[in-house]
Amino acid sequence: MGFPQNFLWGGATAANQCEGAYNVDGRGLSSVDTIPFGPDRMKVARGEMKMLDCDSDHSYPAHEAIDMYHRYKEDIRLFGEMGFKCYRLSIAWTRILPGGDDDEPNEAGLAFYEDLFRECHKYGIEPLVTIDHFDTPVALIKKYGGWKSPKMIDAYLKYCRAIFTRYKDLVKYWITFNEINMLLHMSYMGAGIVFEPGEDKTQVKYQAAHHELLASARAVKMAHEIMPGCMVGCMLAAGQFYPYTCAPEDIWDGLDKDRDNYFFIDVQVRGAYPVWARKRMERAGVAIDMTEDDKETLRKGTVDFVAFSYYNSRCTSADPDILEKHARPGNAVFKSVVNPYLESSEWGWQIDPLGLRITMNTLYDRYQKPLFVVENGLGANDTIGEDGKIHDPYRIDFMRRHIKAMDDAITLDGIPVMGYTAWGCIDLVSASTGEMKKRYGMIYVDKDNEGRGSLERMKKDSFYWYKRVIATNGEDLSDID
Repeated sequence: MGFPQNFLWGGATAANQCEGAYNVDGRGLSSVDTIPFGPDRMKVARGEMKMLDCDSDHSYPAHEAIDMYHRYKEDIRLFGEMGFKCYRLSIAWTRILPGGDDDEPNEAGLAFYEDLFRECHKYGIEPLVTIDHFDTPVALIKKYGGWKSPKMIDAYLKYCRAIFTRYKDLVKYWITFNEINMLLHMSYMGAGIVFEPGEDKTQVKYQAAHHELLASARAVKMAHEIMPGCMVGCMLAAGQFYPYTCAPEDIWDGLDKDRDNYFFIDVQVRGAYPVWARKRMERAGVAIDMTEDDKETLRKGTVDFVAFSYYNSRCTSADPDILEKHARPGNAVFKSVVNPYLESSEWGWQIDPLGLRITMNTLYDRYQKPLFVVENGLGANDTIGEDGKIHDPYRIDFMRRHIKAMDDAITLDGIPVMGYTAWGCIDLVSASTGEMKKRYGMIYVDKDNEGRGSLERMKKDSFYWYKRVIATNGEDLSDID
C-alpha cells in the first residue's frame, strides 16, 4: 500500500510572496502589493482600511519578497535537487494583464512564466498553477470595486484565456482561486473588496462570492475546451472545527463554522448552492443577484479535484465566555479557542497531525473527488548555527507526523490523494503577518523583517530529509544522520 507511484511530491509558493519585482517588465499594481507590514496589515487585508496605493509611511514586503523573479532558475534547480515531482505556484494576474482587463496581454509576463514552466520540465517537475492567489488588479478595484462587480468575471476570463492558450502544452494541473473561503475573512486580500461606510458587509461578501464561483465555473469549462485532458481544481483553507465540549450547542457551533469553509466548495464540486446556505442567506437578509443562466453555469462548471491547505485544526464553543477566556493566540483569521490536547507553534498555531487525516476523511466523504494537499507546513524562527548550518528538527518532526497522517488516510481509509506540496518550500513573506522571520522553507533565504539581507539561498536539514522522503516515495520518514 502506501503512496501511489505517481504521487506528486513537491512544494508550494505564491507569486506575491516570493517573486518581488512588483513594478518590473510592465507588471501592474496588485492588491497584495498595497498590503503593508505592521499594525495596519490586517485592517487593510480585511477591507476595513482603504489602501489602493503605496505610501512612504508603510513598508510593503511583496515589493521585493525573495526576488524569485530574477532567481527562479536557481530556485527551481534546488527544487529539482530535492526531487520535486510537482511545484505549485501562482501566476501574477498583473504580469499578464497589467490593467486587469487589457485587450492585449503583456508579452514580457507571458514569456517569464513560459520560461519558468520550461525550467520546471527540465527537472521533471510538473507545474500546478493557481490562477488567482490573493491577487486582484488594483486597476479593477478602482474601476469596479473588485469582486463586488460581475464585470470582474469577464476580466478574469480574459486573463484565463491568455494563460490557457499560451501554456496549454506546459501546464496540466490548475486551481481557479486560492483558499476561496478566505473572501469571508480577509475580503481585500481574497477579493479586492474595500468596505464603504454603510455597506452591508454580509451582502457584499456573498454577492462577491457568487461572482467568483461563476468565474471559476466558466474557467473550468474554458480550460477543458482549450486543454483537453487537463485537470482543474478548487481550493479551500481547511481544518476541522472541534467542539470545545460535548455540549450539543458546541457540536452545532463547530458544524456551523465548518459550513462557512465548505460553502464555496459545495458549489464548485456539486454545481449548486446547498440548501442550508440558501436558508442562511435568507435569514441574514442576503439576496444574491442570480439568474437561471448562472445556475446552469455553476451546474456545468464543476471541478475535477479538491485542493486544500491544512496547517491546524480549530476549536470552538457556543459559550461567549469560553471564547473570550480561552481565545487562541496566533492566527487572527479563524477565531478559535485553545485546544488543551494540542501543542502550539511559536506563532500560536496548534499542531494536529491527526486533524489532517480527519479533514481528509471529511472532505472525501463530502465530495468523492480526488484530494490534493497543496499547503502544509510549520512557520518557525530558524537561525544559523555555530557550524554555519540550519538545523530544523522541529520542521522535520512536523512534516513527518503530517505525512504519516496523510499516509494513513490513503492506506487505511482508501482516500485518493493526488499529491502533497509543502508550503513555502523556500522561505517567503508570510501572508498573515508580512514577516520573513516566520519561515516555512526547506531552503533558507537571507532576509529579515526589515528587508535587510543578501537573499542568498541555503539548504536546511529539512532539505535533505524531504529529498529522502521523495526518493523513497514516503517510505523513509526517519531522522537524518
